[in-house]
Amino acid sequence: MSNVNVTFEPESVSSEMLAQLGEGHIAYVKQVRSEDVPDLFPQAPKIAPGMTLFALHAADGTPIMLTDSREAAIANAWSNELQAVSVH
Repeated sequence: MSNVNVTFEPESVSSEMLAQLGEGHIAYVKQVRSEDVPDLFPQAPKIAPGMTLFALHAADGTPIMLTDSREAAIANAWSNELQAVSVH
């Protein structure tokens, strides 16, 4: 994989363009609280409050999977040929 550096002029990049950036190639891993799971994954079973989990999202923000370890989320991204990045 090659590294590509891209510079954006903020005023020339629309929200729609940002949503499509990395689509099909990039996914992001985000730490979430179990209390936030019903909003992200409505089909998920009830999870005890107070847990720290990790969600894998497509570049456009679509939730892909939920797991209890960051490593499992990254492994799932790799198995789907996605480059995983972390967000805080």
